[in-house]
Amino acid sequence: METSISVIIPAHNEAQSIGKVLAEIPSFVREVIVVDNNSTDETSEVAKKFNAKVMYERNLGYGNACLAGMRTLDSNPPEIVVFLDGDYSDYPKEMSKLIDPIKKGVADFVIGARDKSIRESGSMTLPQVFGNWLACVLMKLLYQSRYTDLGPFRAIRWETLKSYKMRDRSYGWTIEMQLKSLHHKTPYTEIPVKYRTRIGRSKISGTIRGTVLAGFKILGWIGKFYFSKK
Repeated sequence: METSISVIIPAHNEAQSIGKVLAEIPSFVREVIVVDNNSTDETSEVAKKFNAKVMYERNLGYGNACLAGMRTLDSNPPEIVVFLDGDYSDYPKEMSKLIDPIKKGVADFVIGARDKSIRESGSMTLPQVFGNWLACVLMKLLYQSRYTDLGPFRAIRWETLKSYKMRDRSYGWTIEMQLKSLHHKTPYTEIPVKYRTRIGRSKISGTIRGTVLAGFKILGWIGKFYFSKK
């Protein structure tokens, strides 16, 4: 029997890019949920043209959108959930690389690591590169983790994800998931993936405020987890 796979794509004002993302979703995916996170453009209309299931989350925040997508799946959960961004920076066609380790029983959680050798030049800003490096170094020092990236393109077994009881509603969603994978001793791995310059301006790294808030969120989650285990 085929493995059931659902894709969740948080999207805020991604009308220029969401169609390109959806056009490259592999055919083995059971369903694609685009969570319109209070967009003021035609994100939803474009997504519907590509037969995506569109949900609406009025409360801004990456985590809010991801949580809304998860609630949609509660009544008919898949075996694997894949998260990716709606800005066309990820390569949806590489999805099988992330899913294969889970299907083979090698891992329950797989991160698409934006490897410097294959990512497009300039696709990650200096604050992004530094923030990823710092977070991963801290996780290595404090938790002996092997993570090298906080990449948004990721696949996880549904039951594993539900056991994490995710709750961050904004920038800390990705780091929360990785920290909880370490706490739960989840079998995980990273797969190098390509990465390109996004279409449009980033809501996080594209602004000073977003960059600073994301940095505080990431460090806050790491510190919270560390001191809570004392």
